[in-house]
Amino acid sequence: MTITLITIGKTDNKQLTALIEDYTKRLGHYIKFNLEVIPDIKNSKNLSETQQKEKEGELILNKTKPTDTLILLDENGKQLDSVAFSTYLQKYMNSGIKRLVFVIGGPYGFSEDIYKKANGKLSLSKMTFSHQMIRLFFIEQLYRGFTILKNEPYHHR
Repeated sequence: MTITLITIGKTDNKQLTALIEDYTKRLGHYIKFNLEVIPDIKNSKNLSETQQKEKEGELILNKTKPTDTLILLDENGKQLDSVAFSTYLQKYMNSGIKRLVFVIGGPYGFSEDIYKKANGKLSLSKMTFSHQMIRLFFIEQLYRGFTILKNEPYHHR
């Protein structure tokens, strides 16, 4: 199985980029992982929230395949602790799917088309974080999840 994280817009903070790269490298010991960054929409100031979500949705759908399992990182999604998230990952690995795709949407969330295509929604917190920080938090949680599955000492119970 491959895990892919699709995000909108680049990370321009060098410290965050370095940490994302560090956890991405660590994650490579456990699973094939791809981070796919969709460039910010040009002239988004001239678009309504709905128009921006629709344009971002088209770009996200262009990055997915019909056989992908699509999970949205959404404020209204299910919240899991790290151990439950590791079990969630194991369930998908055992299911035989080829590609598990997580998506961090743009500043206004997701289009209706994306919600219709999604197989599930997860929330990392009730709090709001920048899209750049969520990338780091999510990739670190993926790494943590795999260390839990392997009974490695990274996560303390």
